Amino acid sequence: MIVGVAFALISAICWGTSSVLIKVGLKNRSPLIANLVRLIFSSLMYATIFLIGGNFNEIFRMSLEYHIIAFVSAQFGFVIGDYLYFSALKSLGVSRTVPITSTYPLWTLVWAYLFLGREITIRIAIGALMIVLGIIVVRQVEVEEHVNPKGLLYAFLTPISWSMAIILMDWLSNKISPLTLAGLRIMYATVGITISSLKVVPELKHITKREVMVIATAGMLGLVVAQYTFVSSVSMLGSQIATPITAINPIISTLLAITFLKEPPNWKIWVSLGLVVSGIWLLTS
Repeated sequence: MIVGVAFALISAICWGTSSVLIKVGLKNRSPLIANLVRLIFSSLMYATIFLIGGNFNEIFRMSLEYHIIAFVSAQFGFVIGDYLYFSALKSLGVSRTVPITSTYPLWTLVWAYLFLGREITIRIAIGALMIVLGIIVVRQVEVEEHVNPKGLLYAFLTPISWSMAIILMDWLSNKISPLTLAGLRIMYATVGITISSLKVVPELKHITKREVMVIATAGMLGLVVAQYTFVSSVSMLGSQIATPITAINPIISTLLAITFLKEPPNWKIWVSLGLVVSGIWLLTS
């Protein structure tokens, strides 16, 4: 139990740091090209680890059904979901995007109740209400600041896509070892993003070494370290517990964005974060 919680916390820290790095890497690049670079580097790292550890043997023994579910999970999580997330980051900034996208545990609980038969208690219902209130508060901030409504739509759709990926991963987590599942999803996401990025591939010629380093580092933290620890945590605790623990992610990313990216703080953002984090804490209690 303690190890599972520790892994979930490590995931949150890595994701929070990765969000800020992605925002830096997106300054002069499209979300699609940034995601492509990030996934390619992460896949190469996993392929190296798999060659050394022999994980490809497990992959070759997997049934076709497991491969299909892993592929679909990867597209919802890292292709569709992360494209929406990067687009929101580019439009709204880290501190405005993360409180909205961090509601994915709420959606995960909904899907877990509908498809995995997980229980929803009064405490969970109250926690869900607090998260919704947090969304309303941050939505008011976006209205006051006259942000791009498309960026707001991207932010709202992101957690829905992520949560669908998590539920599929949850189903697989007891059938495939955590490291293999984490790496396989990244590799399948790379296949998906490569196909969908053919039109922007020429942009790779213009990307700088600094941008590659920043985006690759974000990939290592968010897709290698965080994904492995998160899949391990889900395997130990279940998605209904592991996912909400990562709720400290928005606090980390918002603090980093205000400190290093000089994004202007807004008291309503902090109120929203407080509601979202408190709500998610109730979901896990």
